[in-house]
Parts: sequence; structure tokens; C-alpha cells
Amino acid sequence: MQAYIHQLNCSDGGVPKRPVTEAILTPTGLVGDRVANPDIHGGPLRALCLYSLERIEALRAEGHPIYPGSVGENVTVAGLDWSLLAPGSRLALGDEVVIEITKPCNPCDSIADSFTDGRFKRISQKLHPGESRLYARVICTGRLAVGQSVRLLSNGVDATQEGA
Repeated sequence: MQAYIHQLNCSDGGVPKRPVTEAILTPTGLVGDRVANPDIHGGPLRALCLYSLERIEALRAEGHPIYPGSVGENVTVAGLDWSLLAPGSRLALGDEVVIEITKPCNPCDSIADSFTDGRFKRISQKLHPGESRLYARVICTGRLAVGQSVRLLSNGVDATQEGA
């Protein structure tokens, strides 16, 4: 299965972020998306927040009422091995966009409604390594759309071409 953009999510600030079919990505984030607290979220090193559809589905199987966009991610990715991603990893989204993972996104109480008994720390990187959302900076801007491919890059080259 090839990895792809399952859902793009925007809001006028805060969560949940609502689905959009396409958006333009600038160096500071998706056009049409705002963050409620710019001291904590957003900016060039946190321009985009990503999360895994498979992680969301696993959390739902645990009984949490989480769904794509409910924890504030801008891009919900499907079919990507989330365990391969770490700061410095680069991804190509569609034909134009390239991003670089900068750090895990710390959960806060604004996403508590997505978790049984408000246990939002269920996606804390410190408590549950590999379960967190990820922040990314923008290397190449462009148009994003639901269904576009997602490819893991190595030094700007498709990792599958490198034998990885």
C-alpha cells in the first residue's frame, strides 16, 4: 500500500480541525488554518502537524473518541510506517511539497475530548514513544490535496530509489 494524504485539516484556531479537500502550504502553514496559541504552535519549525491514520484507528480501538483532525493535526497520513519518522526525516507530499520532521508535538489539555477520561497524555512521546503527532518545517511549498502520495525521502531523494 502506498502512503497517501487521508485528510487535510484546518481551523480558525483550536481543535478540532475540520477536513478540507485541498490547501496551499506556505512556509508557515496551510492557508486557511490558524492556531489558538502561536507561542506553543505554529511558526516555521512547527508549520505543519502530522498524524497517522493507523495510530488514530488504534486509539479508537482502545476506546478513545479520537478522529482525524480532532487532535489538531493538519495532515492525517495513511499507509506510512510511523516508526520510521524522526526529527530530520523528509517527506514528499504530492508532487510539489517537501517537509522535514522537526520534533514530536507535546499534547495539551485542549485535545482532552479526544480521549477517554481526558487522558490526552496517551499520545505523549515521553510516555508512549512513537505514538505522538509530529511537527514539520516546510522545505518546498505548494498545493496539497486529499489522496496525494506521501513518500519518505532521504537527502532529498526518494528512499525507495536508494534501496532503503
